[in-house]
Amino acid sequence: MDSKARILELRRQLHEHNHNYYVLNSPTIGDMEFDMLMRELQDLEAANPDMYDPTSPTLRVGSDITKEFKQVQHRYPMLSLGNTYSKEEVADFFDRVKRALNEDFEICCELKFDGTSISLTYVDGKLERAVTRGDGEKGDDVTANVKTIRTVPLVLSGSGYPAEFEIRGEVLMPWVVFERLNEERAAAGEQLFANPRNAASGTLKLQDSSVVAKRSLDAYLYFLLGEELPAEGHYENLETAKRWGFKISDTTCKCRTIDEVFAFIDRMDAERKNLPFATDGIVLKVNSLRQQRNLGYTAKSPRWAIAYKFQAESAVTRLNEVTYQVGRTGVVTPVANLDPVQLSGTVVKRASLHNADIIEKFDLHIGDMVYVEKGGEIIPKITGVDTSARFMLGEKVTFIAKCPECGTPLVRYDGEAAHYCPNDAACPPQIKGKIEHFVSREAMNIDSIGPETIEQLYNYGLIKNITDIYAIQPEDLMFLPRMGEKSAMNIVNAVKASLQVPFERVLFALGIRFVGATVAKRLARAFGNIDALMAASFDELTAVDEIGERIAGAVRAFFANEDNMLLVEKLKAAGLKFVVEDEPGVEKSDILSGQSIVISGVFTHHSRDEYKEMIERNGGKNVGSVSKSTSFILMGENMGPSKLEKAQKLGVRLVTEDEFLQMLQQ
Repeated sequence: MDSKARILELRRQLHEHNHNYYVLNSPTIGDMEFDMLMRELQDLEAANPDMYDPTSPTLRVGSDITKEFKQVQHRYPMLSLGNTYSKEEVADFFDRVKRALNEDFEICCELKFDGTSISLTYVDGKLERAVTRGDGEKGDDVTANVKTIRTVPLVLSGSGYPAEFEIRGEVLMPWVVFERLNEERAAAGEQLFANPRNAASGTLKLQDSSVVAKRSLDAYLYFLLGEELPAEGHYENLETAKRWGFKISDTTCKCRTIDEVFAFIDRMDAERKNLPFATDGIVLKVNSLRQQRNLGYTAKSPRWAIAYKFQAESAVTRLNEVTYQVGRTGVVTPVANLDPVQLSGTVVKRASLHNADIIEKFDLHIGDMVYVEKGGEIIPKITGVDTSARFMLGEKVTFIAKCPECGTPLVRYDGEAAHYCPNDAACPPQIKGKIEHFVSREAMNIDSIGPETIEQLYNYGLIKNITDIYAIQPEDLMFLPRMGEKSAMNIVNAVKASLQVPFERVLFALGIRFVGATVAKRLARAFGNIDALMAASFDELTAVDEIGERIAGAVRAFFANEDNMLLVEKLKAAGLKFVVEDEPGVEKSDILSGQSIVISGVFTHHSRDEYKEMIERNGGKNVGSVSKSTSFILMGENMGPSKLEKAQKLGVRLVTEDEFLQMLQQ
């Protein structure tokens, strides 16, 4: 056998052995024999550079070449899931799906892995690209690092896979690896990782893939996407992907009833402590892809899936002090400073007390032994006090009356638990928080201005609000500590580049309460420009699909503030985009101009979301509820009876799927 044929044979063998060892947990050769085969392949590849293959098993060791990560647009957005800690809400989800579909369905139950999300693209059976979740629309290309994860196949096994497809999953750090890594970092005097999720996420973003390789990351895959999938069922696609070489959890199962779902939750809640990796819940997905398409998405998450979070573990520790933080919206949050305690793989020193009512409820005193839980929150929370442990009563904790940063008397609005500092124009943490939000990647993406730079710019009086960013000149920055000419020019150039950011992200950057990135996109598309949005009435706002009363009220309140109106005018003058621009290559028309359309039922030709895009592209407006101002209802099969009844009562026209598509052809 010549050297080139031997290279191909060694690659085939090593791919197979990797799969047997890391995915199937059933190695067929010893470590020494494996290492000898790998060393032989490395030597042969070095002697035959023309045989380079980006999917070779030798690339599992990584490279020490440092490079910046390239941003890649997701072909399919990576949305987050709605979370619940309640079985009652799981039952509500099940009932919503049942009412919306009005036909039999199955639920696929899966472990919710506590790692970092990854999207893998395969072309002709080879790993083409690996991209992080990022902001859901685009992420970082971490292909070189993912190639070091031995449970991710570089070349697929078997046959029948599409020419191109995407598979998503979670990159994990197993508990044993996490503990070993922290022991090594402790011995070296380095800061410990808080938990396996942070360790996995941080490792995946390292510039040196040879270091990534040494971290022994793992990966479980759980979602297949593409134009030509092998089956119409999510579970069936995962079973097929398993035969291609992907690591799919053996715990995944299908359920037909809510009782079967609850039985799965209870079983995995009991077994999770014995798993080799961190998991924090169960993901429930409607199994049929056709039914998924018909259920569609809200502004933030799919309607066909939900995540049930396990109840958090608790610990007991001493309360030493209560301090207060001021957020960018003015909310003042009390924070408990505690004796360090181990909790769910994390050393906890601080915990949220949320608001004054919680402090009063627990009758907190300094020195109390308190119960701490860490659920889905970044900062753990106090859930109770061990009053039996009190032997010397310390000072009673009382909520402050004035802002700890600017001294302004705090206010509490009717119906809200939080206290606010109303001095949003001059309270330092609010101002700096708004600037941080404005320059963030998901907003204006001025990546040269981080928290430290903002602190400097504010302290030296160069910026007092977000509009001041656009007046900064290089010479203004030169006298700042650790600020060279190159850094100053990078900031000015990044600010200039932000003038090209589209309207929807500018709207998000304004920091309107309850208006996240997806809501901002929906509002931008619905009104087209900032002037129309500022003039919109409460009813016009709530008529927009997925916009409720809370969001509408926040938008109205924001633009009722004269300071905010002045801020918008200054940003306009600076050249920011406040009008939706046509996407290149997307055909638009005014066929549906001025028409408000409700979508209801199950469709054959396109999904709900595709029809929503069609309506917007052709000048129409998507609305969520039927009213006298509704132009017509796009009606699918199994239309909701309440909407049908209201349409008949108001005389609203019903348009079938085929009639609608014909309408667009005129």
